[in-house]
Amino acid sequence: MLQSRTRWRMTEMSEERVTQLAEETGLSPLLAKMLLIRGVDNKDSVQHFLHDGTEALLDPFKLAGMREAVLRIQEALQSHERIWIYGDYDADGVSSTSLLVHLMRQLEANFDYYIPHRANEGYGLNTRAIDLAKEQGVTLIVTVDTGISAVEQVAYAKALGIDIVVTDHHEPPEELPEAYALVNPKLPYCPYPFKGLAGVGVAFKLAHALLGEVPYHLLELAAIGTIADLMPLMGENRVIVREALKRMQHSQYPGIKALMAVGNIEPQAVNSISVAFSMAPRINASGRLEHAGIAVELMTTDDDQVAVEIASELDRLNKERQKLVETMVKEAEQQLAEKIELYGEVPKVIVLSNASWNVGVIGIVASKIVDRYYRPTFILGIDEATGKCKGSARSIDGFDLYESMTEIKDVFEHYGGHTAAAGMTVSQEKLAELESRLIEVADRVLNEEHFIPCTDVDAACELQDISLKTIEELSLLEPYGMGNSSPRVLIHSAVVAETRTMGKEGQHLKIMLKQNQAAMDAVAFQKGALKDRIADQVQVEVLGELSINEWNGSRKPQLMLQDIRINERQLFDYRYCSDPVQTAVQLARKLNDSIAGAAVWSTTLKEAGVHAAESFVDCLDRQTEDNSSFQEHVKDVIISSVPESAEAYLALAKRYPAMQRMHVVLPKEPSAGKLRAPSRQMIVPVFAHLRELGSWKDEESTLQAISLRTGMSKRELRILMNVFADLAFVQVEEQVSGCTYEMVKEPKKTSLESSSCYQAWSAQSEWESLWYRGTAAELREKLLAPWNKH
Repeated sequence: MLQSRTRWRMTEMSEERVTQLAEETGLSPLLAKMLLIRGVDNKDSVQHFLHDGTEALLDPFKLAGMREAVLRIQEALQSHERIWIYGDYDADGVSSTSLLVHLMRQLEANFDYYIPHRANEGYGLNTRAIDLAKEQGVTLIVTVDTGISAVEQVAYAKALGIDIVVTDHHEPPEELPEAYALVNPKLPYCPYPFKGLAGVGVAFKLAHALLGEVPYHLLELAAIGTIADLMPLMGENRVIVREALKRMQHSQYPGIKALMAVGNIEPQAVNSISVAFSMAPRINASGRLEHAGIAVELMTTDDDQVAVEIASELDRLNKERQKLVETMVKEAEQQLAEKIELYGEVPKVIVLSNASWNVGVIGIVASKIVDRYYRPTFILGIDEATGKCKGSARSIDGFDLYESMTEIKDVFEHYGGHTAAAGMTVSQEKLAELESRLIEVADRVLNEEHFIPCTDVDAACELQDISLKTIEELSLLEPYGMGNSSPRVLIHSAVVAETRTMGKEGQHLKIMLKQNQAAMDAVAFQKGALKDRIADQVQVEVLGELSINEWNGSRKPQLMLQDIRINERQLFDYRYCSDPVQTAVQLARKLNDSIAGAAVWSTTLKEAGVHAAESFVDCLDRQTEDNSSFQEHVKDVIISSVPESAEAYLALAKRYPAMQRMHVVLPKEPSAGKLRAPSRQMIVPVFAHLRELGSWKDEESTLQAISLRTGMSKRELRILMNVFADLAFVQVEEQVSGCTYEMVKEPKKTSLESSSCYQAWSAQSEWESLWYRGTAAELREKLLAPWNKH
């Protein structure tokens, strides 16, 4: 058995509807189902989803406030007013700011840009920055990716004679700022049909409106922020990103080319994944550790050499950020461990704070804590000088951060965000109240099932249905991202033909799967440890994403494995190893690194130098100890010496009722020697030789000589002597130096089968033959039977 990491949630879809759409469009049923799952449910919408270009972009003036915003900016351009672009320090904010910098240059505006320092100023508009704008003669501020909550700051600017045009995409609060114009598709009165634009998407629409045509040259910037801010890649976002990725293959932006180079992204292979996991983190690193202006300079420079230098600096900052995050995660987990001890369980909402934590990376730390504990998580850095805490939160399915924070908004000095991610400022003295009230909300809206991570599955497939053509057709769904994730498929009842590790340190896993006559490789990165928990020939259910493996000119389907489930008990066949005891101990230690503990069934552990104090060891050497609690939870049992009988083995089954995986680690033959099944054909020649010999002693030299003459092992000869004694064929005289045997000259005629020793020999040879010479299938059937019956 092997439990999956998450709950698998299969998307239900009418097969009749799938077939109908497939026939209407000429697509495969698998792709038709993927489209239906994404809400693309008729021939026309399929055409738009798969093939729409920039001609499908909506009229920017459908955005409420856009006309007012454009008129005010045009007025400022005509009057040569000083304009400020006011952005945010994340990748969306940097992309938005950079996009408007290029736009203002094109419009020959009198402008500058301003992004607040994350640690010193925090998120959004602030009065100190507005004062600086006034000093510089600014009369118009255009915000990007921020401003929708800045009621007081907009009023302050207005009092100073500065107009503000807000372009944003965050959830609007109940009270809106009285700006010159508000442009946000999420405003309740905004008729714009697509609500999923990123901050940079709204800035792109502003550029479209000001130029009177689609600003194709700004698409790449719009795509980076859209992907980085995890916006749904549907509708206009899909068009923007798809067209931008084509342009990135031959980008004219020195900054984008330098980012791809430093991230080892081949321009022809750039996709939404490489933007999200390579380019965006480096852009974000500037705002997290230094100032986001570094990244804006990169995205707006026309100098290739300058771009290379800045990209290298961002790469350095990103590596520094990774080390910092690792340290903070360890500290956060230590703090959480104390809370778990206090509460007796993982809190329903995790709230952690520390004065030494860098607020630039707390969002990443929150994400990693969510990944490990699957609870809504708030990570806050404390400014001891002011008593204020700046925090970042990440959530799980079923817990809407923005909605939950709005319920307790009196706790915060400032907050904002989305369903899954948010930021906030709160007084240090209110941290305990924040935690308790968030847990109260969680008590009301979450149940136990919410705390088990869930993976959505698009379709169940059989290996024979997966071809290169199918996978190539599925690629029409790209670009992948939020709302349009890479399709996940579930394969039932595949058989593991082979497992092996890959990589220098064996950190990756490769499984060959077979089903009927079809076969396919499944690859799982950073899952090499699973090799010892997946037996050959076991039936598995696997979940993953389909891809094409290209190697040396060969192309074949493969599954990028994300999760695996085994519903049957497993047997791992490690027979015929040279040192079974040491192998068993090493295996137990390895398993103990990833599970609660393993049991080792061996009579010779002490010979291997294993001490009873080792936590993973539960063995015959300790059977007198009260270790029942441990035994009830053992999932792995390792057998390195054959139990003396079938009855003893049944006792083993009772001893470890929760066993899921059995590991049989045995040499080629028993250390005492091979034990064949007894037969008259084997015994009669030996009987004749012993009668000729007359008498003999149970000495090694004598037994060795008889063994060489008859072909019986010394172990078999000793058992045969007991059979002969049992049948009165020999007389046994016990002496201090050992037994002496003498053949009886006129023994009574009787059958060998009447001897209880002979019967025990027959049973024992059959028992040992199963362990040493049985096939893997026979071993699996016989040895797992006691558990499978229950």
